[in-house]
Amino acid sequence: MDETFGVKVMELRALMENRGKEGLTAIEQKFGDIEGLIKRLKSNATRGLDSNDDNDFAARREAFGINYIPPKPPKPFYLLMWEAAQDVTLIILMVAAIISIVLGMTVEEDKKTSWIEGAAILISICVVIFVTAGNDWSKERQFRSLQTKLDEDQKMSVIRNGESQEVFTKDIVVGDILQLGYGDILPADGIYITGNDLSIDESTLTGETDHIKKGVDKDPMLLSGTSVMEGTCKMVVTAVGPNSQAGIIVSLIEGEEEDFSEEDSETEENDDDDDGEGVTVANGNGKAKVVRPSNKKEKSVLQGKLTRLAIQIGYFGTAAAVLTIFVLVIKFCANNFIVGKLACRISSANDQGVTVYHWDHKNHDLESCQTANTNASISNHEILRFKGWEKEYVSELLEFFIIGVTVLVVAVPEGLPLAVTISLAYSVRKMMTDNNLVRHLDACETMGNATAICSDKTGTLTTNRMTVVQSFFQGKLIKNTPSNDMVEKHVREVFSNSVAINSNYASKVLPPKVAGNLPSHIGNKTECALLQFCGELGQDYEEIRKEYTEETFFKVFTFNSKRKCMATVLKTETGYRLYAKGAAEVVLGKCDYILSEDGQPTKLNPATYDRLVSEVIEAMAGEALRTICVAYRDIEDSLDWDDEDVCIKHMTCISIVGIEDPVRTEVPDAIKSCQRAGVCVRMVTGDNLITARSIARKCYILPQTHDTDEGNHILEGSAFRKLVHDDNGTFNQEKFDMVWESLRVLARSSPADKYTLVTGIINSKLSKNREVVAVTGDGTNDAPALKAADVGFAMGIAGTEVAKNASDIILTDDNFTSIVKAVMWGRNVYDSISKFLQFQLTVNVVAVMLCFIGSCAHGASPLRAVPMLWVNLIMDTFASLALATEPPTPDLLNRKPYGRTKPLISRTMLKNIVGHSFYQLTIMLVILFYGKPLFHLDLWVYESKAPTTHGTLLFNVFVFMQIFNEINSRKVHGERNVFSGIFNNYIFVAVIIGTIIVQGFIIQYGGIAFSSSGLSWKLWLVSLGIGFSELIWGQVIATIPKSVIPTGLRFGSQPVTAEEANQARMLWMRSLKRVQHQIRVANAFKQAGHERHRRLSLLAEASSHKSQTANDGSHWWTAMKNDTDKLKGYKSAHQPLLEGVEDDTAV
Repeated sequence: MDETFGVKVMELRALMENRGKEGLTAIEQKFGDIEGLIKRLKSNATRGLDSNDDNDFAARREAFGINYIPPKPPKPFYLLMWEAAQDVTLIILMVAAIISIVLGMTVEEDKKTSWIEGAAILISICVVIFVTAGNDWSKERQFRSLQTKLDEDQKMSVIRNGESQEVFTKDIVVGDILQLGYGDILPADGIYITGNDLSIDESTLTGETDHIKKGVDKDPMLLSGTSVMEGTCKMVVTAVGPNSQAGIIVSLIEGEEEDFSEEDSETEENDDDDDGEGVTVANGNGKAKVVRPSNKKEKSVLQGKLTRLAIQIGYFGTAAAVLTIFVLVIKFCANNFIVGKLACRISSANDQGVTVYHWDHKNHDLESCQTANTNASISNHEILRFKGWEKEYVSELLEFFIIGVTVLVVAVPEGLPLAVTISLAYSVRKMMTDNNLVRHLDACETMGNATAICSDKTGTLTTNRMTVVQSFFQGKLIKNTPSNDMVEKHVREVFSNSVAINSNYASKVLPPKVAGNLPSHIGNKTECALLQFCGELGQDYEEIRKEYTEETFFKVFTFNSKRKCMATVLKTETGYRLYAKGAAEVVLGKCDYILSEDGQPTKLNPATYDRLVSEVIEAMAGEALRTICVAYRDIEDSLDWDDEDVCIKHMTCISIVGIEDPVRTEVPDAIKSCQRAGVCVRMVTGDNLITARSIARKCYILPQTHDTDEGNHILEGSAFRKLVHDDNGTFNQEKFDMVWESLRVLARSSPADKYTLVTGIINSKLSKNREVVAVTGDGTNDAPALKAADVGFAMGIAGTEVAKNASDIILTDDNFTSIVKAVMWGRNVYDSISKFLQFQLTVNVVAVMLCFIGSCAHGASPLRAVPMLWVNLIMDTFASLALATEPPTPDLLNRKPYGRTKPLISRTMLKNIVGHSFYQLTIMLVILFYGKPLFHLDLWVYESKAPTTHGTLLFNVFVFMQIFNEINSRKVHGERNVFSGIFNNYIFVAVIIGTIIVQGFIIQYGGIAFSSSGLSWKLWLVSLGIGFSELIWGQVIATIPKSVIPTGLRFGSQPVTAEEANQARMLWMRSLKRVQHQIRVANAFKQAGHERHRRLSLLAEASSHKSQTANDGSHWWTAMKNDTDKLKGYKSAHQPLLEGVEDDTAV
């Protein structure tokens, strides 16, 4: 069907593989010019496509494809089960269980029942594998759903039916006319039609940090995944989805990723310790090459602490397992080969009259031996100690090995990875309802440790509903809407012309959808306020734009953070006219004239300038208004239009306006909550110092009675740079440390200042527990700070795609109160994991010590393998579900943050773990060594391999102490009321009830499989009573001060060395890997919603074309001229889209 459009999809794919002048030449040879290409695609550069023609859109999708790159298919459930079965400890248990079954059916005397324990172990392992695979499968579904949501939420501005419309990126088709602006990420490939001052960052394709200037006569090729860093343009879409450059790379990766050369495979193995995972692509020689990301973020705060804790638990578990096996084997050898085992030696004569001996190992006394052995040839019976080898010893040694492995399984908290995942996933889902769209899962818990928030002003602390409330025209300061007689008609016209023309044409004011409501603002809010003000002056900005279309513009100087103004040049009959608007003090400083009372230009002398600054600009700023100056200049002769300093000067000031952006009503209380929670809020804004101070006081960032700027509470960007840099412009951490603690407001700041502030605070060691910094941003230039912060918040409404792509969390309502909610959820995640650790480690310590002591004392573990697997792998899974889904409470904001280095296991937690472990172990040892006479039982647990009442009671008491201690574990800060809010978490209540029911079934009906013989109602009361005593003992422990725990006893706090990390992998096998990977589960959908963009960084390897190098420009991002030169050499924030990504969508 693509013949219908006069061009085939493969021709367009081939066209987009060209770069620079090559692309321009290819267009001319094939289509004549860009207009010819548009005609072949049956589109129109001015009107775009007909949005009402559904048949046309269907034909385009059939001919050229849809704008959607299918994700990698999810792993099937059986494969997830296979991966779960790769756990080394489970494999060891499986092998041991199979050997146990074989020996039980061949060697053991009771062949009918000896195989049951081995089979029960296998069944338990299957349950563990099934639960693990089910968890991974559910988790993958949740995150794919999140990725789909992010994809569907992306919109772009297109022209259809001659009007600008917002459409979802997946609905874009070949032939659409897209409108691109500052901060956009291209959703498809296309050709430049017209635009102004367009610069594109193609570093994801080429690795070049210089921005590429685009134009009809320069380089018209625009590629998906690249970012608009400056200017605007219209482009015609030529390739979408799998046929775009991003889609081609995805196909290339999926088709070639297994084509390794031997040398490259070795390289990959040698680089196994690198921070990032490699991604394989084909190179020009047909071989594969591993491309690794760079600049990977450090581990999250919780991840680092869990890694450290994993190492410490690994040491403990391995030592306990090895020591248990060693003691059992030594005792076995001593008893059987040194001391010997009592047996009856029977003497008899053979046919030749020679005396021979054989042993009866079943009868250990003379009378029973004589009764059992009555053959006439027997001459003598005697009881001796046998010191030889018996075939049954193989089974006993195997049992020792199984006990040791089971101790290791118990020591390793297998439920911890599940608790981490459940807590994070649960919180992420709930945070979405609180307007926090979490892109990187670890950001959720990191936010709970945040000690500082560096926030933007506009839209975050304020409503972002801009309105012009004051204006200065013709020498008069007007504090309401000017009437016609207050402002000359030609002044109103030149003002409206300047605003309407010198704005992004995507900014517009639409009538309210409901009568009586406020007009809708689309696009830049400041420009919308000015456009609405034009209407109040009686001017129609739409009519002006119809007369002066974007195609008539001669030159555009787009707004950026350096020039702080925007200018547009039109060609007139007498020469040129330049319109400018921007920060009032900046634009006014470039004016030589001002419109006087009669509306005519008069000379702007220094005295008038000073009066305007003090009486107009500063007066407006003092009322927290944003001040904008609008000006124009008539130019007769041509200038060097690439030199903005030559063009933007000698202007005439038309007006100065004050735009109000009210503080959100809920923000002051939210900031007070942060301050109570120990989180310092700093405001970083581009507004002038007076406006910033006024807003900061209204928000309670600055004290209400603070009348001076002493103590560096508020600084301008220029003063800040002087204070934190050496004379040669190099950043000095020592100087920075003298400034940042007292700093609350940074005004007239550049993106580089924000980056310096964020990284400086993170790297500072002034704070005892190190600072954890969150930052908000909406612009493309905020991306480095968003990337560098521990948690980056992008604005979902006002934020650019580049900013969102660099962020960890997207605020869907652009509201600061949503950040406070993120702090609360983050702390809840941290506390949930702490609760589970407190519970899990108590179980592990008691179980390991009980197994070790029992094994040393009696040569066998009092808790058999299957019951221990039930306790550790099944009940703890339920416990992780119960404790990880506790809802947050406002009390979480009444304590200080933990910071970066505070131990994961606090002294209070350690006191609880030690106290409850001591109590439980004491109870268990009393029952183990004195249970038979105390409870009038028949047999000790070690006197029979068959289930005994003694062993069943031990098992039941142990489980019920854990059930009641699970209730104690709901509080980790020393609270006494452990039942507070328990019914707010129905999952917890269901888990407790369910565990009791299952435990009762196991005890009464578990039989040989669970080494259970059932209990009488009296022993059930004993079990419940001892379990309930855990609650009373918890109150006793709460009375003991935490000072009894030495301050130097720290778990999960220090940095992890590479050697320790490697040891931990060996010691903790699967669990450490699962913790590290599941807590970074966002890597499975890294840059969620932008999966295709991460693939683009591979195009440089896959393509034989070189990108055209950009012309030298004044872009702060790449060159960092003048005082922001300190960032020179840093990659653009969205460049490492590939960083930290693992090809592991199933996690």
